[in-house]
Amino acid sequence: MRAWHFSENAYHLLPDPKEYDSIRVKLPNRYYDPKIGADLYHRYIDEWVTAEDLGLEIMVNEHHQTATNLNPSGPIIMGILARETKKARLLILGNPIANRREPVRVAEEMAMVDVYSRGRLEVGFVRGVPYEISAGNHRPTKMMERFWEAHDLILKAWTSHDGPFNWEGKYFHHRQVNIWPRPYQQPHPPVWITALSPDSARQVAERGYVVACFLTGFQGTKTIFETYRARRAELGLPAPATDRFAYAALVYTGETDEEGYAGARKLLWYVESNKVPPQFTNPPGYQPIATTVSAMKGSVGIYKMFQNPTLESFMENGLVFAGNPDSVYRQIMKMYQHVGGFGHLLIMGQAGFLEHEETVKGMKLFAQEVYPRLKDLSPGGVP
Repeated sequence: MRAWHFSENAYHLLPDPKEYDSIRVKLPNRYYDPKIGADLYHRYIDEWVTAEDLGLEIMVNEHHQTATNLNPSGPIIMGILARETKKARLLILGNPIANRREPVRVAEEMAMVDVYSRGRLEVGFVRGVPYEISAGNHRPTKMMERFWEAHDLILKAWTSHDGPFNWEGKYFHHRQVNIWPRPYQQPHPPVWITALSPDSARQVAERGYVVACFLTGFQGTKTIFETYRARRAELGLPAPATDRFAYAALVYTGETDEEGYAGARKLLWYVESNKVPPQFTNPPGYQPIATTVSAMKGSVGIYKMFQNPTLESFMENGLVFAGNPDSVYRQIMKMYQHVGGFGHLLIMGQAGFLEHEETVKGMKLFAQEVYPRLKDLSPGGVP
């Protein structure tokens, strides 16, 4: 198993939530202090470099018009890390290509980072969260059609080396595509795609990419991983190895259970602070009708849990792994065995009011006391 350190790069120093009705899209940026923000940017870079020193890999993402994430351009952070680090794999999860108007620009940016890092890049593609539909002035319908066309264009741009080609698709039109530089890794960097539903898992499985689940808990993750495996079998394709599966959770390792729980409660700011009105959480057409109806009825368990988050419920459902090193290891193994194994643990190890020293301590304890026991797991959970 590979472990990846991930931070949302949040700006957590906000007024009382009663003063605003949404932390995303429309939160006035007068609440942002650029001097404090500059310190935070440098702090988060330092923590990623520390992660590499501890033997962890590095994960970055991007979001827009929100205090929950100050990376409106993931590729810029990746470019910095490509220079500041030397050996860690660099995962961007991801590029919201259904919301980007220029997939060719994504192909160029990722090729450049791959060359800067001398082939350490892992490229994640995501549809994009619903909050950013209006922020990016996009249509919420037909997003997956747009996503896969953007994907196809990027892959063709990466793998075409004999001069310009023409692209006339449903959503994108380019007369001459001929990117410079081309990727360092051949034929292209490894591709990851997030999945929150069986349908998206099937499409990822057909291409053999890494499928990543974020805070989907025991049952949601198991359903997605099993769907991926079943689709591969249905098509007569080789069974996927554990390195095709990734799971993201909030993780904090302390010297004692109490210290681990205290750190995890600070991490939960990421969920507790996500105050967003319904017009941004579910724009018409973004979700299938059945999913929207179930959520409105309150019949989707994990959605109900996010409405009233507690450390106990998140730990019980496998969204948080926290405690002393032995406790964290047992919790991860419980998830690992429940879903049939996974090869990547995406660790959200910094959020909210978790200070730099606390973040580094949690990373160190995990890297030194937990990670060695996870590196050589078999699908059945046996070292």
